[in-house]
Amino acid sequence: MSSLLEVSGVSVSFDGFKAINNLTFQIGPAELRAVIGPNGAGKTTFMDIVTGKTRPDEGRVLWGEKSVSLLSMSESQIAQAGVGRKFQRPTVFEDQSVGDNLMLALKKDRSPFSVLRFRASANDTDKVAELAEEIGLLNALDRKAGELSHGQKQWLEIGMLIAQDPQLLLVDEPAAGMTGAEREHTTELLVEAAKTRAVIVVEHDMEFVRRLNCKVTVLHEGSVLAEGSIDHVTADEKVIEVYLGR
Repeated sequence: MSSLLEVSGVSVSFDGFKAINNLTFQIGPAELRAVIGPNGAGKTTFMDIVTGKTRPDEGRVLWGEKSVSLLSMSESQIAQAGVGRKFQRPTVFEDQSVGDNLMLALKKDRSPFSVLRFRASANDTDKVAELAEEIGLLNALDRKAGELSHGQKQWLEIGMLIAQDPQLLLVDEPAAGMTGAEREHTTELLVEAAKTRAVIVVEHDMEFVRRLNCKVTVLHEGSVLAEGSIDHVTADEKVIEVYLGR
């Protein structure tokens, strides 16, 4: 299977500390993957490297069918190439409605002039309704985003990312602070999104990862410690030692 993203032999140090150490990782074009690991395992730095926020000291990060190097691109170029990232804290426009948030996120020409002239077409309106239904907020289209629950804000932000039509979605700890029902809906949302794009979920919560029912990559000290199904990795002696400190 051809990979959408291929990270090979990547290392990066901060003040002599190796945050990522000869990391190799790949994901296919429509695949759901969970990345887990204890604090300091390199999960955030890994996402920073893929999105261009951090430049590695060595290694390659190749993207798409043509295997272009992401390392030669700026953060905004990487985003335009189809890499979307959702941080832990939702960043939505609190004073705007849910519908307006989604409309603003639709993949459009972003030059200042076109933004000023922008008028929503019927097609745009349909797309927004479709997205709202997908994320479970169709009944909340006219509500201000600031009035939503924590979980709903997370869904809205996932919807805003999907609106940009990325080929790869990086999602940081989506289940944190959610109720049981919200977590369930979040699982469905991510599983659904991964049918048409690659989705990497960085998560601490093993129960949530188990629900995603996908391949798991375990990071430790900046490199891959184990990879496979959740049952496979949780039965691995090295993983047990790292997680349970035995």
